[in-house]
Amino acid sequence: MKNIKYSKVTRMIVLLGFIISIFCIWQNNDIIISEYVYETAKMSDAMEGFKIAQVSDLHNKVFGKDHKILLNKLKNEKPNIIVITGDLVDSKKTNVDAALEFVKGAIEIAPVYYVTGNHEFWLSSNDWDKLMQGMEQYGVVILDNKVSNIEFNNEFGFYLIGLSDSNLLDNTLKSLCSDIDSDRLQILLAHEPQNINHYSEAKVDLVLSGHAHGGQMRLPLIGGLVAPDQGLFPKYTSGTYIDKNTTMIVSRGLGNSIIPVRIFNRPEIVIITLHKPN
Repeated sequence: MKNIKYSKVTRMIVLLGFIISIFCIWQNNDIIISEYVYETAKMSDAMEGFKIAQVSDLHNKVFGKDHKILLNKLKNEKPNIIVITGDLVDSKKTNVDAALEFVKGAIEIAPVYYVTGNHEFWLSSNDWDKLMQGMEQYGVVILDNKVSNIEFNNEFGFYLIGLSDSNLLDNTLKSLCSDIDSDRLQILLAHEPQNINHYSEAKVDLVLSGHAHGGQMRLPLIGGLVAPDQGLFPKYTSGTYIDKNTTMIVSRGLGNSIIPVRIFNRPEIVIITLHKPN
């Protein structure tokens, strides 16, 4: 009788382990699309419906052979531009070739704009050079501490501002904003969301950020459990946040780094559609 009981318990443990494994694989690999609408009177009629796809915190993860799963999802959204908000690579398991394979495919879908995350700055000098030179070769706009004028249908649309991850809290952003028209739409790419007060002081309209990995493990009514630079029960992990006149959208990202598992926190592509108020 004891052997029978132990056998049943063993089977139940094995079955439970199998179910948990399948659940974790699904949670870490099934990409969702999160859609946001940003309304602003600061853009021209020609920009109505302009679509931005945000990719963040890929951390060298590959979805399908040659990123086909991720690239096909991006292609199906038909974005006008793709923005990468840092941590394209992972400093602990660096694969620059895999990162470049993704940007090579992305640039065929839409123009790509990129800012660095903390993991890029932890790369060796050789990997850094290979990554930056490879992206430039494929036509990616490296927007660290730069401003790009985004046009659509031959009309000016908005300013796209990029911050290097090493300049998130100094005077770089204010300096960049002082040279552009504050009456025009300003969209900022900045890897780390916990600095929202600093971004709002510069009076940018919209911030696209990542870094928090959605809090890694999410619980109903509580949200994320832990995030880099925010610790336990972080405030800025996913979705929309507002500080004064600045709106920030935080991507949960696509890959993992130190903690290899996501729970109730599937990888996501963020889609932002620009509209004029009615």
